[in-house]
Amino acid sequence: MEVQTKIYQTFEDLNTYKAAREFRKLMYSVVPRLPDFEKFELASQIRRAAVSLTNNIAEGHGRFHYLEQIKFMLQSRGSLEELLDDLNVCEDEKYLSAVEITKLKEEAWRVHKLLNGYIRYLRNRKTNEPYVLRDEKRSDDFSDDGLTDLFNT
Repeated sequence: MEVQTKIYQTFEDLNTYKAAREFRKLMYSVVPRLPDFEKFELASQIRRAAVSLTNNIAEGHGRFHYLEQIKFMLQSRGSLEELLDDLNVCEDEKYLSAVEITKLKEEAWRVHKLLNGYIRYLRNRKTNEPYVLRDEKRSDDFSDDGLTDLFNT
């Protein structure tokens, strides 16, 4: 019987990241439609929070300790909730239509659910497995000899 090796995933393979990335693009599309006086305030805040949303998923995925991964997913969720509040500002100030705000918020809450699910998954794995999340090799990983060659040249 042949043992199947689990295929290594990058953060870009995560459904949570894919959804967050699409939401980041949607939020970036809001920025050019803000009034000129908001270009350096609210617009900047939206861009920073939107990038933080996906950056934290990527950085967390690169960590091998569950607690660190969870910490970064929680930071990502915080950035998402910040964006939800930015949408409240856009709604209160009538920068966007109510219909568009509703659609954006629905997408934000979908990403929120995915983040919560991924956090639950990480917490569950933390309680059921060793401290290291993954140690399988990628096809492009260096062997120990390859690393020695790399650093000794």
